[in-house]
Amino acid sequence: KAKASTIKLMEMEALRGNIFDANGALLATSLPYYEVVIDINTPAITDKVFKSNRDSLAYLLSHLFEDKSQREYLSILNEARKARDRYVVLKRNVSYKDLQTLKTFPILRKGKRGGLVTLQTNRRERPFQGLAGRTIGMARPGIKPVGLEGAFDSVLSGVSGRRLMQKIAGDVWRPINDENEVEPKDGSDLYTTIDINLQDVASSALLRTLVQNDASHGCAILMEVKTGEIKAIANLSREDSSEYSESFNYAIGYPSEPGSTFKLASMLALIDDFGISLDEKVEVGNGECMYFDKVVRDAHAPETPVLNVQRIFETSSNVGVSKLITKYYAKNPQQFVDKLNSFHLNQKLGIAIPGEGVPRIPQTRTKYWSGVTLPQLSYGYESLITPLQTLTLYNAVANGGTMVKPRFVKSIRRNGMVIKTFETEVLSEKIVKDQTIVKAKKLLEGVVQNGSGKNL
Repeated sequence: KAKASTIKLMEMEALRGNIFDANGALLATSLPYYEVVIDINTPAITDKVFKSNRDSLAYLLSHLFEDKSQREYLSILNEARKARDRYVVLKRNVSYKDLQTLKTFPILRKGKRGGLVTLQTNRRERPFQGLAGRTIGMARPGIKPVGLEGAFDSVLSGVSGRRLMQKIAGDVWRPINDENEVEPKDGSDLYTTIDINLQDVASSALLRTLVQNDASHGCAILMEVKTGEIKAIANLSREDSSEYSESFNYAIGYPSEPGSTFKLASMLALIDDFGISLDEKVEVGNGECMYFDKVVRDAHAPETPVLNVQRIFETSSNVGVSKLITKYYAKNPQQFVDKLNSFHLNQKLGIAIPGEGVPRIPQTRTKYWSGVTLPQLSYGYESLITPLQTLTLYNAVANGGTMVKPRFVKSIRRNGMVIKTFETEVLSEKIVKDQTIVKAKKLLEGVVQNGSGKNL
């Protein structure tokens, strides 16, 4: 009974796998830290050995750790020797480098015969600190998993080992043997699509823009057109002070009203379903119109009372887009909703990272639909979409109509060997006809050549 209550196999944490960027730069790693203990009364340490080495050992400990004086360390060693204490903690959270130095000190250089006992723990660290912080994420027991650390926790964590430990005075557990009874198996490494150099640029640009506009939060995402690989994803929000930090992944977890960015979806539907011409004229008047009791206004007064479709899109006219959608879909609003659903805007993308926000496109047979929903929906109101979903739709246009799923991971490797690769996943081979894509690209190019994005 005594033996059963004082000796047991205890779990030893495996070394967690690393997370790398697309070019092999280290994004997250586990660094070993050690609790250093001395058994100053082990039989190999005779009184002669102790007395002839204690001063120099205390001096070296003091200079290595810089937390106590030589006299204080000498007092710890003398008192432990006198009290026949077999387990004295010298220092916690000792780095691997300092441990190697410690092993050269008098008495301790003999290893276990010199009374040296070490217990290893691993601490997760990110060399680039806040860059892509929420996307890299974290995984801790009892806490909701975040980012890639949470999504691939079982891959990264490895398999724990076992070590025989003995309970001694003061409810302290000490290892019985130098080696583990069962060695832990280290976790596999994750190679992501993130390019830390592009990430740095994205984060810096986002921060600069947030400060200029005194904004509470924002995000920036960079996606490779053909593959769907996310090369950079920055999320910044302002805390109580004026400082910004990565505290929430707005890009994937925060569905909100998309506003004018949604006009692309409306135009894709109009062109694909009805083949409308970009030269079709629309009466926009002074930039105001009414739908039941709802007034729709343009941000700026239109340059002329009549605009064609190309100019409506270039100047981001709410009145123009809502009139077009109402003209063509008022008799069958479900047709418009069905088209939006075909763009995957009403469902999650199913990305690898946990916490993806749930989008909402109002459906005609639900409580969310009213007489003003159709025109409001046309320019990005009454709907909820994540920034990543907006990006995925725009990327499909850039990709000739093929919609691909955003991807964050390239491969999983173990000891340098690839054990799993992640390929591009196509969500829709063609979201619209080829001629629709041609017109949509002309609309988008017009925005930056002649329209609201001309300053870019």
